[in-house]
Amino acid sequence: MKATYEFAGKTILITGGAGDIGRATAQRFAANGAGVVLLDLNTEKMANVVHELSRFQVPVVTFCCDVTHSGEVRQAVASAAEQVGRIDYVFNNAGYQGVFAKTDEYPEDDFQTVMDINVRGVFHVLKAAAQHMRDAGGGAIVNMASYAGVVGPPNMVAYAASKFAVIGITQTAAKDLAPYGIRVNALSPSLIGPGVMWTRQTELQAAVGSQYFDADPKVVEQQMIGSVPMRRLGSLDDVANGVAFLISDESSYVTGFNLEITGGQ
Repeated sequence: MKATYEFAGKTILITGGAGDIGRATAQRFAANGAGVVLLDLNTEKMANVVHELSRFQVPVVTFCCDVTHSGEVRQAVASAAEQVGRIDYVFNNAGYQGVFAKTDEYPEDDFQTVMDINVRGVFHVLKAAAQHMRDAGGGAIVNMASYAGVVGPPNMVAYAASKFAVIGITQTAAKDLAPYGIRVNALSPSLIGPGVMWTRQTELQAAVGSQYFDADPKVVEQQMIGSVPMRRLGSLDDVANGVAFLISDESSYVTGFNLEITGGQ
């Protein structure tokens, strides 16, 4: 049975709010009474999410925001707080998977792009949200890490490095912000699908030509799923439920924790 958490009267800010995981998490919180603030660069997809959330009859606010620009993030957080009164929770979710290539062939410009979005972007959102929550009396933040930041998968050197960094940022921020009543945790999904990112991952791993995966994306799918003890992909709901738990009162003692959604690995 899915756990039901009470978020009525609260507001969650979600970066990457137009993507599959952002949308699923927004629905999870709106269904339990939370107002939603969405940040993303894709305004068309954000509008679709807003339409989907309308059935829950909760406040929904959107901002076109590039998380790599600290000024845009600060302005979005300040404007959101002015409109909704207070941001209680943050799901720091915006990210970029990067290209797939062996370490000795990995393009330096893409490595920098991954770091800019997944590390600097996470830091910008975390800092702006922490400043707001410090003055407002506390809150809860969940940073999107990845199982890639735990095991270091092949052909993903930039993404793995960025997610290792997010876990480290989470652990330090949790200690620094605890005196203000701000909890900071991370979520590390493994294989989540079906969807655009799952299809992209299998196709690009197949194209690298490494010893770890077959050249046929369909075979790669089976190889990857076969590495999961439960022999299935994680779902968008699994991720949204993990965020809900880390933010809920049921985990009110938890901070600096990395919740791995790995199907038993």
